Amino acid sequence: MTLTTLQEYWWLLISVLGAILVFMLFVQGGQTLLLGINQGSDAKGKVIASMGHKWELTFTTLVVFGGAFFASFPLFYSTSFGGAYWLWMLILISFVLQAVSYEFRSKPGNVWGTKTYDIFLFINGTVGCVLLGVAVGMMFFGAEFEVSKGSILDSGSPVISRWAPSHGFEAIFNWKNLLLGFAVLFLARTQAALYLLNNHKEAGDFFESNRKRVLLNGGIFVVLFLAFLGVLLTSTSLETTVNGGMNGGTSVFQPVDFKYFHNYLALPAALVALLAGTVMVLYGLIRSVFAKHFTGGIWWSGIGTVLVVLSLFWVAGYNSTPYYPSLLDAGSSLTIYNSSSSLFTLKTMTYVSFIIPFVLAYIVYAWRSMDKKH
Repeated sequence: MTLTTLQEYWWLLISVLGAILVFMLFVQGGQTLLLGINQGSDAKGKVIASMGHKWELTFTTLVVFGGAFFASFPLFYSTSFGGAYWLWMLILISFVLQAVSYEFRSKPGNVWGTKTYDIFLFINGTVGCVLLGVAVGMMFFGAEFEVSKGSILDSGSPVISRWAPSHGFEAIFNWKNLLLGFAVLFLARTQAALYLLNNHKEAGDFFESNRKRVLLNGGIFVVLFLAFLGVLLTSTSLETTVNGGMNGGTSVFQPVDFKYFHNYLALPAALVALLAGTVMVLYGLIRSVFAKHFTGGIWWSGIGTVLVVLSLFWVAGYNSTPYYPSLLDAGSSLTIYNSSSSLFTLKTMTYVSFIIPFVLAYIVYAWRSMDKKH
């Protein structure tokens, strides 16, 4: 197992975890539907019951995703999580609100009322989805940071990564990042409606209202995603001509027009995943809206989403592409080669990663058990 092979292997695992996380955000999407449903209605109870059984899986996936990034690519972790402070703090706060809301929403003696906690769940659903999309958007459109590994020897300020004074606020107001963020939000809302169709199969007003949600939110998502894809494929990004270190290493970055378009052409697996995933998502949406009683759309859309997100991570990190371009200093851009852990660490974690299939099997088991209780 060479260092390069392990770096590419761990980027593959990061891609899988990121793809599963985006799929699991349907829980957040379901929470954004609550404020549009009458308080105390049977429909609201059904939404809470369905989403309340799954929110731990979403939160756990997010934690595992962050932990895997910390262990395999620690320079990214310290640069992004430590530098884009306000962006990640807002994401964290929104998820804390989610956990508190599900814990105390229906507890006896709740002096705040269920509506207050429904508002908290709505905040987590909107803010969480949009800002996670913004965080991923920086992996394509860049972030305002500089890296200087030699600074670790500076006794006055031993900080490797230095961020813009706004510490992540500037990324939230980048329209390209927001385009992806709102695409993630409406994808989550669409898949929430698809999941509710599958979780409550009986015909009736609730079923029909979710079909309408699929049509409305799915239509908005398709427009936003196509716009994002168009911006991505026509963007100029960086390419490293030599895989190597930083600050005295051998990495040399240069701008390349239509970089991600070229990446898809150079990575056939990513192109196939993008096209197949897009077709599967569209099939799940269209059949759920126009078929008389179709409840399997969440699986078509869910698997398709995983494939599309996998392809996006692949073109972000493979083919000599920095997955975290720096807008302040091109030489500070992070690749899977100059930001990874050591050979020993990656090799040790690789043995640990072999238990991942068992973890996924447990998630499937837990998912089915929760649905049976519902």
